[in-house]
Amino acid sequence: MKKLFYTISFCLTILSGYSQNIEYTEYKLDNGLHVILHQDNSAPVIATEVMYHVGSKDEVKGKSGFSHFFEHMCASSSANSPNIAKREWKQIISSKGGVANASTWKDRTNYFNFFPSNNLELAIWLQSERMLHAIIDQDQVDTQNEVVKEEKRDRIDNAPYAKLNYREIDKYMFTNHPYSQSVIGSFEDLDSASLEEFQDFYKKWYNPNNAVLVIAGDLEIDKTKKLIENYFGDIENNNAKPSKPNVIQEPITEMIKVTEYDANIEIPAKIFSYITPRNSDKDSYVLNFISQVLTGGKSSRLYKKMVDQDKTALQVFSYGRYDQDYGTFSFFALPLGDTSLEVLSKEMDSQIKKLQDELISEREFEKIKNQVETSFVQKNTSILGITSSLASYYLLYDNTSLINDEIEIYRSITREDIKEVANKYLNPNQRLDMDYVKKQ
Repeated sequence: MKKLFYTISFCLTILSGYSQNIEYTEYKLDNGLHVILHQDNSAPVIATEVMYHVGSKDEVKGKSGFSHFFEHMCASSSANSPNIAKREWKQIISSKGGVANASTWKDRTNYFNFFPSNNLELAIWLQSERMLHAIIDQDQVDTQNEVVKEEKRDRIDNAPYAKLNYREIDKYMFTNHPYSQSVIGSFEDLDSASLEEFQDFYKKWYNPNNAVLVIAGDLEIDKTKKLIENYFGDIENNNAKPSKPNVIQEPITEMIKVTEYDANIEIPAKIFSYITPRNSDKDSYVLNFISQVLTGGKSSRLYKKMVDQDKTALQVFSYGRYDQDYGTFSFFALPLGDTSLEVLSKEMDSQIKKLQDELISEREFEKIKNQVETSFVQKNTSILGITSSLASYYLLYDNTSLINDEIEIYRSITREDIKEVANKYLNPNQRLDMDYVKKQ
């Protein structure tokens, strides 16, 4: 009990006193590459990230998976650089005590590395090699095509429930918006794509004028600027900065009721999913509060009601994704024993309705507020977290200063906001209602 008290007291102290601004330097190179630097000499580490403003949203129908394909190809860029022998890329990183990875989503593709700070120049050079020396030939296309296919088999086709977030939910909800497109793509689209189509996609999107470079950690600003100019300054753009059409998704006004089948699952699932506002909208922050109220741990409303009290559910959780244009907010429930999905549906609806009709108590509100703010503080206290936040806030939010302002948005949320947003977005006629069951 004493340990718990100290933990709570510590968290509250952090939150009540959290006002430290994260200082950063922001500028552009002549080629259009946006640069953000954050100096923190408290630990001898350095993180770098290059984020491109391209994702599955930007792909042509019938040519899905290109962004994810290039994530893999460029993440193993040793095959593309005349300065690094094949298969030495990872060896160079690991021999210097570093790590590197990459990811793709609807609106962006990013590459990051993390090193002891005495490898700053190496980290910058590796990122520039990836941007400068992409050689897209048939051998590379064939190799990475097989890598992507294997990932799709492992992570989606043969993974219970995984394909829901990757494909199935979005295809029903975004009927006239490219968010309906799968991030990982299809075998058929990748197999039918020509070498020229891959090359054209790269030339269009993977340019300095369509990217942001973020470096954070144990660095000196002036020295780092010189290194960036040396390694990135002469990289030319293959195209003008691409324009992106503003596609409007019509709101859901009538419940979409579907059943999806998967041979790899033993336990079915009930899913409610709603279209929500873009990531820069205050309502998306309020929905984070709602997620915590309903499914945020064992003290949440749905967990206590369905798992602990009624014992109708094996597990309940929610998933919020807030992208550049729109977001999705989904509830998942797995039945316990012979409980029907209809019973789960009624219990989920009951708790959502209660949130729409009644203000949450002051005590519950303070608990949720502390949970959300603690999560925010933790995200932006690591060098990797700060690097990722700065890249996202600039590229997707067009507002780098959110790294300091976002905490105040959370603190401005009221109990009335929670009730209002629940009524605004979480109605039965606004959702996808999915039964996810075993394929016989």
